[in-house]
Amino acid sequence: MEEIRVNEGGHVGPIDSSQIPRYAGAATYARLPRLDQVDSADIKIVGVPFDTGVSYRPGARFGATHVREASRLLRPYNPAMDVSPFANVQVADAGDMAVNPFNIDEAIATIERNALELTADGASLMTIGGDHTIALPLLRAASERAGAPVALLHFDAHLDTWDSYFGADYTHGTPFRRAVEEGIVDTDAISHVGTRGPLYGKKDLDDDERMGFGIITSADVFRRGVDDVVATLRERVGDRPLYISVDIDVLDPAHAPGTGTPEAGGMTSREMLEILRGLRGLNLVGADVVEVAPAYDHAELTGVAASHVCYDLITLMSDLRASKA
Repeated sequence: MEEIRVNEGGHVGPIDSSQIPRYAGAATYARLPRLDQVDSADIKIVGVPFDTGVSYRPGARFGATHVREASRLLRPYNPAMDVSPFANVQVADAGDMAVNPFNIDEAIATIERNALELTADGASLMTIGGDHTIALPLLRAASERAGAPVALLHFDAHLDTWDSYFGADYTHGTPFRRAVEEGIVDTDAISHVGTRGPLYGKKDLDDDERMGFGIITSADVFRRGVDDVVATLRERVGDRPLYISVDIDVLDPAHAPGTGTPEAGGMTSREMLEILRGLRGLNLVGADVVEVAPAYDHAELTGVAASHVCYDLITLMSDLRASKA
């Protein structure tokens, strides 16, 4: 079947949904071209089907496929930011990394190597997981490309700064402790957003503070409001190279039931998207959205939410690149 696309600004865009129904054809992210269908891409979207690092419900290895399917309804113009992200720059779907599901160390090495390969031409990377273990190698690659430790905004119900699980140093609950230990994040500019729920003990918070993390809980978002939270985050990040990592369980289970470790009392999808939009103009060098587990989803609620979070992150990257052109 011929692919009729919306091509704007000299870039190959998504399949034209006024000519080919949204539910027809292959499900690339937002129906964008594959990487092998364009000469080069400024922003590359890649899936990482890996969930060997989970401590509770598995299934996030199917997350990227689910998010792509849910992204069929996305359109090429983002009115919330008055940006046409696919017209500003070339955006393409790079497919999935081939990651060993039986060896976490090898998987982490593969993800780091592939991320460096995908960004060797200066492209920005939007990664869809996969469990949160994958954030560590992605941060390694982002820091290497930036030539310095990166600022980090971590949207999650959980801290993910624990030391180990069952003697394992690399799991979905440990990536940000490892990142601090490795010196790949700027500890003057790291923050959790949306955390909530029970912890193992107060020591979890003490350790987190010692590592340099600021914490904005989901209750803080509710009480302080989006604008105040955005102002705090912008001040903390400044003009540093910024990496954003989003665990979809930052959203309340009412908005994202399809995840491995749900916690009650989370942010709404509206709050999440408005916070991201408030970060416009920051030096965003990479991002991930992780922990979508479609087996627990209902009516694509989680997939739709995750696809829109990716869309706004891509819009931020596209707008930043266009402003520098």
